[in-house]
Amino acid sequence: MSTLVSPRTPAPAAAGRRVPITEWHPEDPEFWATTGAPVARRNLYVSIFAEHVGFSVWSLWSVMVLFLGPQYGIDPAGKFLLTAVPAALGAVLRLPYTLAVARFGGRNWTIVSALLLLVPAVPMAVLIEPGVSYATLMVLACLTGVGGGNFASSMANINLFFPERLKGRALGLNAGGGNLGVPAVQLVGLAVLATAGAAYPRLVPAVYLPLIVLAALAAARWLDNIPGARNEPGALRAAARDPHTWVMSLLYIGTFGSFIGFGFAFGQVLQLQFHDRFPTPVDAAWLTFLGPLIGSLIRPLGGQLADRLGGARITFWNFVAMAAGAGLVLYAARDRSFPLYLTGFLALFVFSGIGNGSTYKMIPAIFRARATIEAELTGDRAAADRRARRLSGALIGIAGAVGASGGVLVNVAFRQSFLAAGTADAAYLAFIGWYALCFLVTWAVYLRPGRRKLAGV
Repeated sequence: MSTLVSPRTPAPAAAGRRVPITEWHPEDPEFWATTGAPVARRNLYVSIFAEHVGFSVWSLWSVMVLFLGPQYGIDPAGKFLLTAVPAALGAVLRLPYTLAVARFGGRNWTIVSALLLLVPAVPMAVLIEPGVSYATLMVLACLTGVGGGNFASSMANINLFFPERLKGRALGLNAGGGNLGVPAVQLVGLAVLATAGAAYPRLVPAVYLPLIVLAALAAARWLDNIPGARNEPGALRAAARDPHTWVMSLLYIGTFGSFIGFGFAFGQVLQLQFHDRFPTPVDAAWLTFLGPLIGSLIRPLGGQLADRLGGARITFWNFVAMAAGAGLVLYAARDRSFPLYLTGFLALFVFSGIGNGSTYKMIPAIFRARATIEAELTGDRAAADRRARRLSGALIGIAGAVGASGGVLVNVAFRQSFLAAGTADAAYLAFIGWYALCFLVTWAVYLRPGRRKLAGV
């Protein structure tokens, strides 16, 4: 995706009342210092809030399943499906949401995408009570997937505002603020369980109704559209033909897919594996938010480590650590050791967060390295850099969409494992195998010595 700008005209107001932007030159130091930076920061702060609300709505069913007691007549396998379908729709929507920013404008699409969150939240606040059909719950759960698309459009929008040297930090803050929506909604669920009790699940989505409206109003009041932004023609097709797109998508399933999948499933798994310790939903809710909170807060560390030591190296050892964490969880579950089990699961959240940052850092590094090779062959560095940015942006969109499907795979793995054996052991073995595949692929493609190794990845 690129930004086209008109000839220089009066710049937008940096603060105070928002006026339409008629030009945007973030790489111009004078423009950035006098006008660009304040406008970009204002858009970033509002975007973080709107994306945070979207992530919270996307994660609603990680909390709602804790309220579905015996009176709802839903077994554990049915509950895992209720947490899988939001991840599925969220993954599907990420790519069109990314493209929508350039098509409709960042401000315009943020307003629309915020208001779309009312589609699941309003009926959830009205319909969820004993006697509601499972089919209705499945439809409501699926609809919360609209919140999963908000991340993609928010990242695409903020990417337009900042110069290259500041994109990493801005996108990291935007992503981290959004990811915090997962533990935030779980804290809301805990508060409802602790005060009103499990009989009032409708209060959880009701809490978000004013926040959704506030996000839409904030977007209308303080966000901007970047003039001339457009989707690069053919970029997605070119990226889809590039093998690195699918390698990085596989790795992102292992990192972000694990984060969102475990975030959705952790509360249920705690109650099923250690029912004697967590006989009621409120007992499990005290710990449910902890893993996603740590994983969200530590995400920037993955990017920082990748900057210093190399993204592929951090990603490789990160997957080794995730395999070890899943192995510890498996051992602890079989040994009935709750301290070890909690330690292993928190380690999975920590390393999924670090991996989110390091894999995202690998993507531009891959295309920078290839641009260097291309420039040596053609002598046209500017054209090579343009192609690198074009494919890098498209790959991020595809990998984000594919990676989110990992949330579906995690919940389906837990469902099938409990259905087949009454335990999650098979799911943990599958996770260990996936992480092993990921660190082997990372080594083979990006770390193995040889003339085809990409420098700086």
